Amino acid sequence: MVSGFGPALRGWRERRRLSQLELALRAGTTQRHVSFLEGGRSIPGRGLVLRVAESLELPLRERNGLLLAAGFAPGFPETALDDPRLLPVLDGMRRLLDGHRPYPAIVVDRYGVLVARNDALDLLFEDVAPELLEEPVNTLRLALHPKGMAPRVRNLADWARHILERLTQEIAHAPDERLTELLAELEGYVPEPGPPGPDHLGFAVPMRLSTSAGELRLITAITTFATAADVTVSELKLETFLPADAETAKILTGRSGSFLAGD
Repeated sequence: MVSGFGPALRGWRERRRLSQLELALRAGTTQRHVSFLEGGRSIPGRGLVLRVAESLELPLRERNGLLLAAGFAPGFPETALDDPRLLPVLDGMRRLLDGHRPYPAIVVDRYGVLVARNDALDLLFEDVAPELLEEPVNTLRLALHPKGMAPRVRNLADWARHILERLTQEIAHAPDERLTELLAELEGYVPEPGPPGPDHLGFAVPMRLSTSAGELRLITAITTFATAADVTVSELKLETFLPADAETAKILTGRSGSFLAGD
């Protein structure tokens, strides 16, 4: 059955704001063929579905969905993190986390669930309600929940805007019901964001966090596995926290260690 392929293709094309001609040129086909595909008058081959999915810059999970809609088996595996085949990935994550010490670093999945971390994160998680640290730990919820880090974030309005805007962009790029529900939950934890505050550095928004060791000013960077061919791996994100001033660097210096969440 391919009855769902046409509407799915049209939906993704419109979401990417592409004309049928633009998509056809990207995918190496004709505007007429794209029109017939969307209208259900043509049946796509597996190769064309993959070319179209790549042209639309779909994440691997969504590429599998488009293949299924066209009547084909998924083209990209989704391997559990505890599968021995992912040991090289987990080892690589450990090295990345270790290499980032003495600064905090985490690995999360598509939904912000903590997969791995280094021990520099302990300072960020202090005074967090124990129930928020029960597995699976959702780092987005932990960051904005009134019993999480939020009471210690001195520029919560700016930091919350950073988190919510990033999540909104991810949903716009690849709609997901679970992410949409999470966004609605997080929005309920923070006041309506106003205009940007004075904490911008010109290139980034630092998080100003009160800790037992002093105030930390941290900016974040996110790294993904760009060449991943597995759904699970493609959705992992390494988020690193970098000191925004010399005092923060001094506070964090000397802290070390790393472990996988759940170990």
